[in-house]
Amino acid sequence: MRQTQTRVEASLASALPDAKLAPERLHDAMRYAALGGGKRVRALLLYAAGEVSDAALERLDIAAAALELVHAYSLVHDDLPCMDDDVLRRGKPTCHIQYDQATALLVGDSLHSLAFALMADFVLADDATRQLQMVATLAQAAGSRGMTGGQAIDLASVDKTLSLPELEFMHIHKTGALIRAAVRLGAMAGNPLSDDALKSLDQFAKWIGLAFQVIDDVLDAEGNTATLGKTAGKDAENNKPTYVSIMGVSGARDFAHDLQQRAVDALSALGGRGGRLRSIGRYIIERGY
Repeated sequence: MRQTQTRVEASLASALPDAKLAPERLHDAMRYAALGGGKRVRALLLYAAGEVSDAALERLDIAAAALELVHAYSLVHDDLPCMDDDVLRRGKPTCHIQYDQATALLVGDSLHSLAFALMADFVLADDATRQLQMVATLAQAAGSRGMTGGQAIDLASVDKTLSLPELEFMHIHKTGALIRAAVRLGAMAGNPLSDDALKSLDQFAKWIGLAFQVIDDVLDAEGNTATLGKTAGKDAENNKPTYVSIMGVSGARDFAHDLQQRAVDALSALGGRGGRLRSIGRYIIERGY
């Protein structure tokens, strides 16, 4: 994990504009938001899926950087006062606190566009059609049928009680879409895989993406701000529906383990090739932040 996180950090640092280039403040803020923090779980999953397809590390470096830029942009916008209004992210002041709201808005816009510039500027697949499919995969995961759509549902659900299927629908989009895209991008960057193998990988990503969110809800309820690197207890404070509010902490943890087992079962068709993904799946539900 440390080696992969180091690779992603280096790829991001290379892709981001130098802070000395005009407009300096914007470029400095972009680097502030994207570098030096985070678990890089989505990137870890991308590299692990790339092992399944024997993808070249150089391709995975670029795809992972693009993915993390989209994720970083979503966090910058998510923390704005018009969204979740948070002041702490990855153990440091959020972008709009460190700079200002207008800069933070532009940072998110710029990180988003840079992600797709990377996807267009480098060779990521053996043929152009597959590379276009990779671009479409990331775009769809980030859009209204994916991450931003899930965020819209989240904002509309404050002070409401959701059923478990409704909560899952929200998080399959808000959190799960980018995680599923991570696995698919890694798989597509290497040798062509069978439809059955791609289906197995997607099922794994679906279940482990939900497990990731369940544990996030548990950590928000049980963790502390210093460990999490973000404000603890925000979900309850804002009266947001969560897996903890529906199931309780113990029930949510049990549910996360059940989802992880479903994810592991989905990889059975891959045999030993899914070993790294299984390990990351365990990390996702055992993490403390």
